[in-house]
Formats: sequence, structure tokens, C-alpha cells
Amino acid sequence: EKERGDRSAWARSSRRQDVAGLGQVAMWPLHPAGIKCHVVDLRSDTVTRPSPKMRQAMAQAEVGDDDYGEDPTVNELQRVVADLLGMEEALFVPTATMANLIAVMCHCQRRGAQVLLGREAHIHVFEHGGVAQVAGVHSETLQDLPDGTMSLEELENKIHQAHRSQYHPRPELICLENTHCSAGGRVLPLHYLKEVRHLAQQYGLRIHMDGARMLNAAVALGVRPAQISQHCDSISLCFSKGVGAPAGAILAGGKELVTEAWRVRKLLGGGMRQAGILGAAALVGLSHVEETLKRDHSNARRFAQGACACTFGSPLCSINPSAVETNIVLATVAPCLAPAKLCELLEAVSAEEVAATGQAVSVRLFPWGKQSLRAVWHRDVSALDTQLAENKLRFVLDKCQQHRTSVP
Repeated sequence: EKERGDRSAWARSSRRQDVAGLGQVAMWPLHPAGIKCHVVDLRSDTVTRPSPKMRQAMAQAEVGDDDYGEDPTVNELQRVVADLLGMEEALFVPTATMANLIAVMCHCQRRGAQVLLGREAHIHVFEHGGVAQVAGVHSETLQDLPDGTMSLEELENKIHQAHRSQYHPRPELICLENTHCSAGGRVLPLHYLKEVRHLAQQYGLRIHMDGARMLNAAVALGVRPAQISQHCDSISLCFSKGVGAPAGAILAGGKELVTEAWRVRKLLGGGMRQAGILGAAALVGLSHVEETLKRDHSNARRFAQGACACTFGSPLCSINPSAVETNIVLATVAPCLAPAKLCELLEAVSAEEVAATGQAVSVRLFPWGKQSLRAVWHRDVSALDTQLAENKLRFVLDKCQQHRTSVP
């Protein structure tokens, strides 16, 4: 504790941690005494808190038993979203993961049916293999391209190969993800969606879109959401991401599909009662979602451009602004600095930082891959927060580089 004010947080911290290739890098305390931190949380767009208008709407929501179809707020939400997406009907569910699983179970009702999707698709990687565990559906994965698409040639070859052999599982469904999370929020082009649709119709397959962030895609393309969903048989939409609601998602499609989806939702335990309390928050978020997402995209691009300038030529971290199309920024980290370690440094705050910058800023990012980390913009991140995050990245990388060059 003694000499706290004199010693360098990098040179003599009580917390030391080895960073591969950098030796023993001294890390400052996460919560130094007497320092109040400003937190910029960019781990995900799911970390938002309900706005005052959302809380008021939730408190005053007219409710009923949604399992009986009697919750007026949920019914309104389903009508609003079905119209927004140009679908016949929609069904409110607890999560987008459940919405995706319901869609697969409705489209693939034969055990052993096959779904074609990208190797890095959220459904395949982050949803605990529900399509196999619960639905009894076989996943055939294809290579994801950097822009979030799959090769149409490879897709058709997979379908053709299965159709001409009695030994292969029979593909029944193609799953797309828009925007594509693992590709850094990339938007699937409309012409690509049209080509996939044509291919699916040619072979009698259906298309489900994991559209958790599809409103981001619509805003980025400058089109109505229905112009995207028209190429799909079903689509999911998450309310706890860009919309900013505390919970909930929706599955939209044809009337027959949604009727079956209600039955599957019940099977999975997703039937809720006075769910209008949640639906009310989603309606508030949807009422100004376009404005919100435009701001999020602008802030993400501003950060990417600024961070690119401050990391240009840096051997430790790089960002490609041209790959930032929506609210997600992926940064590539050099092998000598693990993404988790860089995230720790960005979150930590020291007296030295305050003395050097005049600010105490804790930035929370998410270690995404073996050599990458992710930042996601959302309603609770302002333009000022974005600038503070950029400044913090510059400060941390400068300190890392100084330490790296000073080590013999």
C-alpha cells in the first residue's frame, strides 16, 4: 500500500501477469483507491439497461395470459413485427436461441433431416447444438467467407451430392445469419439472398434466417426490413440486442409455420403468461430503433477509423475500418499479446493513467477468437464514450509497446 502515489503502475504493481512474448508485464489495479472510473461496456449489445420510457411502459403495460393468446401487448407486438418483416404472423418467445431452434424443428420434422449452415454460424457454435440435441437434425457446415456469406457453388454441391445418394442425410433447410456476428457484423447482400432463395426453390429447400441483428442489416443497406426477410421462409429477431429491450425475441413466417411454432414453443417451455411486461419494452425500442442503430453504426465506424489511425504500424493490434458495416468491430491481436490479456489491460485503471490522461476510463471488450477481440456498440454508448474508448486503446497499446521495447 505504501508509496502508492509514487510508483508506476506498470513498473511496480502488486498484480503481475505474464503476457506471452512480453515477459512480466505489470498490471495496474482494477479498482485503485480513490479513483472513480467511467465504464464503457462494449462487450455486447445485450448489456443495455431498460430506458426510463421502457420501464414506464413495462409498469403500465396492459397484460393477459399470452399462453391463451390473451395478452394485448404481446398481440400488438406480434402484429407490429409481422408487418415490419412482411410476414403473415409472428410469435413472441423468450430468446432468439429458442426462436432459431423452433424454426429448425418446424422446418425439419423428420429425424435425421439435414440443415446447411456456416461453420461459424451462431446456431452451430453458440446454441449448444440444440438442433442435434433437441431437434434430432444433422448439421452440415460450409466454410464461411470473410463477408459472412457462403459459397453458392459449395452450397449447391452439398445439396446436389445429398440428392443423388441414398446414403446421405437429406437437406431440408438452409440457415443464414444476418448480420453475421463472427464475421464482425457483416451484412448479407440482397443479391446474395436472392441467389440463395433461387437455389433453395430449385431443390425444394426452405430458408431460415437467424436475424438477431437483422434490423442492423436493414439500416446499413437503407432498406425496409421486409426487403431482407422476403427471401426467407422464417426469420428470428432479438429484442435484447439493438432494440435495447431487457429480454425477448420473435419468430416470424407464414401462418401455418407460426401455428406449429406455438406448439414447439410449448414443448420447449417457452410459453409465458403476462408477457406483455416484456413486450412493452420491445415496442418502445422498436419505435425509434432506426435512429438508434444509425447512431450505433456511426460510432462503431468512428472508433474503427480512429483506432486504425492509432494502431497503424503497431505490431500489437490492427483494425480494418472497411470491414465495419454495422455496430461490431473486430480487432486482430498479435500472437505476443493474448486477447484476454489486452481486454484486462483495457478494463484496468491506474493512477498513472489518470495523471497522464486526466481521466479514469475502464473499457470492457470481449476476447473473441484466438487472436481477436470484439467491440459492440449499442444504445448506452455515446459518441463521447466512443472517443474515450479510442483514447484508452491508444494509451494501453503505447504502454505495451514501451514495455516491449524496453525488455532486453
